[in-house]
Amino acid sequence: MKPQSNILIYTNYDFSTSSPREDTNAEKYVLRQKLFGTENVEPLWVADMDIDTPDFVLSAVKKRLEHPIIGYEEVPRSAFEAQAAWIKKEHGVKFEVEDLLYSHSVVASMNVAIEAFTDKGDKIIVQTPVYAPFFYSVAEHEREVLKNPLKLRDDGSYTFDIDDLKSKIDERTKLLLLSSPHNPVGRVWRRDELEEILALCIEHNIVVFSDEIHCDLVYKPNVHVPFVSLSKEARDITVTAMGVGKTFNMAGFAISSVAIPNKELRDKFLKVYNRIHFAHGSSLSHVAFEAAYKEGKLWLEELKIHLAKNYSMLEELCERYPIKITPIEATYLAWLDCRGLGLRDKELRNFFVKEAGLGLSNGISFGREGRGFMRLNFALSYAKMSKIITNLEKALQKNRK
Repeated sequence: MKPQSNILIYTNYDFSTSSPREDTNAEKYVLRQKLFGTENVEPLWVADMDIDTPDFVLSAVKKRLEHPIIGYEEVPRSAFEAQAAWIKKEHGVKFEVEDLLYSHSVVASMNVAIEAFTDKGDKIIVQTPVYAPFFYSVAEHEREVLKNPLKLRDDGSYTFDIDDLKSKIDERTKLLLLSSPHNPVGRVWRRDELEEILALCIEHNIVVFSDEIHCDLVYKPNVHVPFVSLSKEARDITVTAMGVGKTFNMAGFAISSVAIPNKELRDKFLKVYNRIHFAHGSSLSHVAFEAAYKEGKLWLEELKIHLAKNYSMLEELCERYPIKITPIEATYLAWLDCRGLGLRDKELRNFFVKEAGLGLSNGISFGREGRGFMRLNFALSYAKMSKIITNLEKALQKNRK
């Protein structure tokens, strides 16, 4: 479904330009030579935005810096209260502050869950194509990946393959890693789809680690359904990872959270969590986190309008060439079906890098089901997005001749 971009005209925040990052240590720029063999590419791979972090977040950090001591600090209760209030208002789920734990990243939280809820040799469900750490983390912990590929429908969208999952689950299947909303295919899972997954997990005593880091980047009329909200049974088997990193372009603050309402699950998680010694992170991250949840609503609504316009620019370009853009319901990551270009995966990568000057994520990195696809991050200023469209169109015109 095409995201709506004409709900209102934003007037409070300006996304037409953004601050340059080439002379910073921004990962997406620093690694260009290593990943693409050249510095002369616009990096559109890693999932952070080339859009300025909100001013109210930066102001909170500046205020904290007025105190001259930056030492060990606990995450203040007020920060988790702000997050819990946001989740209740935006997603209809009530978490107690005691349910919430600090984490520096969703991937770190996922690795703790793998250790906490499975043993070596157990099977963990991964639904490809999906963010690569989902299957890498399983293998690194000497667990077995139970691959349950998503079904690609005729309209280019994806859904769960429940029959395939039913046929593969056995007594060694202990954990499901859920991407919701899904990275990279951009789906917002409907309640009925999630309920089918839930029924299987309850039947087979499977814990669900639900990565919901993109849950606030959902385009109307779609509505995010937290897995934990499905039922009391869902609440008892779900570990939810959420945070501000993607939503407010705050990945550099290295702060997210894990919500675990069930005490038995939380105690198992904490046993591994405490052994690793996550501690409480940075005092600057705490105030940034709290400010984002307290003051970020208007900024986010206007950001989503801007992102929808960027997506529409890309969609209109793809309509003129043999690239199919997967219908997007959430995230700022476009999943491009480039099989119509008739290029192998290495050739496809070279086309984007050498012909278009664009550094995208290769579809194959999300699993075999990503062959012939590319992931493009369109969380850019209008000026930069316009440049991307121009570069890609020139390359596609040249390729067509």
